[in-house]
Amino acid sequence: QVQLVDSGGGLVQAGGSLRLSCAASGRPFSNYAMGWFRQAPRKEREFVATISRSGGRTQYTDPVKGRFTISRDNAKNTLLLQMNSLKPEDTAVYYCAAVRVYSDSYYIRPGEYDYWGQGTQVTVSS
Repeated sequence: QVQLVDSGGGLVQAGGSLRLSCAASGRPFSNYAMGWFRQAPRKEREFVATISRSGGRTQYTDPVKGRFTISRDNAKNTLLLQMNSLKPEDTAVYYCAAVRVYSDSYYIRPGEYDYWGQGTQVTVSS
């Protein structure tokens, strides 16, 4: 299995930027499609972005398109989420997730993922 550790969250003003990181260990990172999800208080966990194992395919939820960028460095076993032009509605706990794949696919539903980080809090003030 793979272990995931999220980091990079914090408090930022609206319009600011943050970069989240997810460090993976335990299995070859390049065997896994990766995703970022978020969960705000009293809401269900929702999809933010996903990336295929090669990094060549990505997908985003509509509210973050043009503002967030997902990327990965397979040599460093690291997943990143660059978040720009942050809005108060982006406030949530952000989680990275991994799923073993056998093709260059990606997934957008939380139930499709097998491994999760512990989460990192992102708070955007207005």
